[in-house]
Amino acid sequence: MRKRKEHIYITPCGMRMGSSYYPCTIGRNGTSANKSEGDGATPEGQHEIIGLLYRPDRLLKPTDWAIPIRPSDIWSDDCKDPDYNMLGQAPSKFSHEKLFRADPLYDLVILTNWNWPYAVKGRGSAIFLHRWRKRGYPTEGCVALSSIHLLEIARRINFGTKVIVLPQGGVNRR
Repeated sequence: MRKRKEHIYITPCGMRMGSSYYPCTIGRNGTSANKSEGDGATPEGQHEIIGLLYRPDRLLKPTDWAIPIRPSDIWSDDCKDPDYNMLGQAPSKFSHEKLFRADPLYDLVILTNWNWPYAVKGRGSAIFLHRWRKRGYPTEGCVALSSIHLLEIARRINFGTKVIVLPQGGVNRR
């Protein structure tokens, strides 16, 4: 029997998946229908899960399709980079985020297809689901959860699981 696909909804009350609710945080400037690089907003709309990364030195492989984060892994957030909004390798002369971090923020990263694979320069990069710094602390545009809830969700999703971000106020409203 096939497992029923559950979508993830980001609402003003938190994250909902099936009958489960999870507290989460979003971008410091709420949501946006017109996301741009560095605006601190979480893009509204329907996105898909395209990957799952994890730190093998800190976690057991959470699913059979998870990919280990290596010490040189980066994600480009520089519009001048030909590999803008892509996974890459350090060193890089362009602005980027290190995925192999000293803190636990990216120990487990769920990748969405926001502005990917054919990135529009300046539309925004790297909308991940990842661990929060602390409950209620906003992100730069990603969705963040507790480590326990993030791991639970990682085990429930598949490629193509939808992440639906509902309007919650913020920047660039139409």
